[in-house]
Amino acid sequence: MSRDERLAAQNECQVLKLLNHPNIIEYYENFLEDKALMIAMEYAPGGTLADYIQKRCNSLLDEDTILHFFVQILLALYHVHNKLILHRDLKTQNILLDKHQMIVKIGDFGISKILVSKSKAYTVVGTPCYISPELCEGKPYNQKSDIWALGCVLYELASLKRAFEAANLPALVLKIMSGTFAPISDRYSPELRQLILNMLNLDPSKRPQLNEIMALPICIRPLLNLYTDIGNVKMRRIEKPLSTVQTGPQSRPGGRVPTSRSRDGSVGLGSGKLHSLPLSSVYTWGSGISTPLRLPMLNTEVLQVSLGRTQKMGVTKSGRLITWEAPSVGSGEASLPGVVEQMQPQFISRFLEGQSGVTIKSVSCGDLFTTCMTDRGIIMTFGSGSNGCLGHGNFNDVTQPKIVEALLGYELVQVSCGASHVLAVTNEREVFAWGRGDNGRLGLGTQDTHNCPQQVCLPVEFEAQRVVCGVDCSMIISTQYSIVACGSNRFNKLGLDKIASGEEPNPSNQVEEVHSYSPVQSGPLNSEKTVYIDIGTAHSVAVTERGQCFTFGSNQHGQMGCSSRRSSRVPYLVPGLQGITMAACGDAFTLAIGSEGEVYTWGKGARGRLGRKEEDSGIPKAVQLDESHPFTVTSVACCHGNTLLAVKPLLEEPVPR
Repeated sequence: MSRDERLAAQNECQVLKLLNHPNIIEYYENFLEDKALMIAMEYAPGGTLADYIQKRCNSLLDEDTILHFFVQILLALYHVHNKLILHRDLKTQNILLDKHQMIVKIGDFGISKILVSKSKAYTVVGTPCYISPELCEGKPYNQKSDIWALGCVLYELASLKRAFEAANLPALVLKIMSGTFAPISDRYSPELRQLILNMLNLDPSKRPQLNEIMALPICIRPLLNLYTDIGNVKMRRIEKPLSTVQTGPQSRPGGRVPTSRSRDGSVGLGSGKLHSLPLSSVYTWGSGISTPLRLPMLNTEVLQVSLGRTQKMGVTKSGRLITWEAPSVGSGEASLPGVVEQMQPQFISRFLEGQSGVTIKSVSCGDLFTTCMTDRGIIMTFGSGSNGCLGHGNFNDVTQPKIVEALLGYELVQVSCGASHVLAVTNEREVFAWGRGDNGRLGLGTQDTHNCPQQVCLPVEFEAQRVVCGVDCSMIISTQYSIVACGSNRFNKLGLDKIASGEEPNPSNQVEEVHSYSPVQSGPLNSEKTVYIDIGTAHSVAVTERGQCFTFGSNQHGQMGCSSRRSSRVPYLVPGLQGITMAACGDAFTLAIGSEGEVYTWGKGARGRLGRKEEDSGIPKAVQLDESHPFTVTSVACCHGNTLLAVKPLLEEPVPR
């Protein structure tokens, strides 16, 4: 789907959500199906009014039928104009009929125009045969252009042909500009013929208003009939008895697959067959789990993982969302009296339903909400809508992934969630932010909260490549591997203090908070090429192009990686770590990944944060994973006191059948 197509679809969704009328096609929702944007709306089985007219051949409609159709279109257009919307493409092909071909419904609002502050629109759009004279002249137009199109529709109902037709566009424009059209049959009343002439007046100011048309004697009776016929039930024999309706087989609710674990750590799926070498493994620790726990898998390869306050989620190679959850209370076996905690925590893995035909590329979790991105660059969000984190223009909760419609005109390449805000970057290096705005974390120059994506202003010649959200701040890496940041710089966790020689900055050079994106000023970060970065609660970690690991911010629990608990605002090069490829920050600990799959942690060790059975450690130490084959780490995420890590075996062995 091209950008223009996305914008047209987005516009139709926005317009349809504003409209609620029995003679307008009802909008239900939008979603992705087979990698295409789908708009679910009311179905009109009776075809279009154009088809209805064509099937009449040369048999003219009686005047009552014409007026019955016309007043319904009139009411629908009146509702549209009351919402300050121009249809701009009203024609018989966009007017649909119910199965009895008695009720009409206006559809196709793809090029409609919402008039926000101006009373006239300037874009030349619409079907040529229904375009008004002022459009042909390039003049601005308002609701009177829709009335011209309505007059063309009424003429077509009365004559079974279009008012203006020609072999080519210049000839058509000449006909429209001169107002030349064939007279309708004398069988129709003078009032109907005069109404058509008035609506097709070349001067927009002389065309009647919709409320004036509704007040005409010729329209009052059919309008009254519409309301008096409501609830009128036609008695007819049921052609298809209910017993003939066949229902398809009920599909078993999907998602969960029974899993079992062998002593060597391999996972059996359903049939009990064991895979000696899984496609991938996902480990977690923290929150009382002191050593890496292998999570149950659904016989799939997980490429990327993300953590939120309550969510553990991943993206599979096939583009599905997988989540790991603790069993609900009462779902397992009864515990013995007095037992407070299970010896071995259990998790259930399941695929998230509701993304049929959608290929998920990445996922990012915030506090109680989740954002995922498809392979087509479309952002979907679900979860808690507090702080406007979902980007849907409101603060409502959403249980199933829903498209962020404001970004449909862009192709997104990466997204990141903080505790209560989101950043997203497009393929054209634009950055959008939404959610909570305290501390200036959105980078919009204010502390305002936004429930709809807002484009941020970046420094000149800065091309965004990767965005990272923290609890109360944000950072962006450029295509040249430089960094800009905004939000809370407490403990200099964003590196915004002006530090040149490695000495502590003067109070005048210390920065506590910025509301717009500013370049990192602390050396040596401001001179290094940074390829990876992550932000914790009070500290951050950066990986350079040379594989070095720098930490900066609070060192209260040793999370900077030095043996002492020194308090410094100067970025620190963690000694002994070389060839680092990835890193992550939790609330008070740090994790780094080596080029050969080594996993190092340091900082606060309480409740298993470090993946080892020991307390705080200011020096990086290795975490042992239960892997019998060489592996590589494909993704890692830390949030609060938890870690989620995905690995993939380096040796590919045939899976036993």
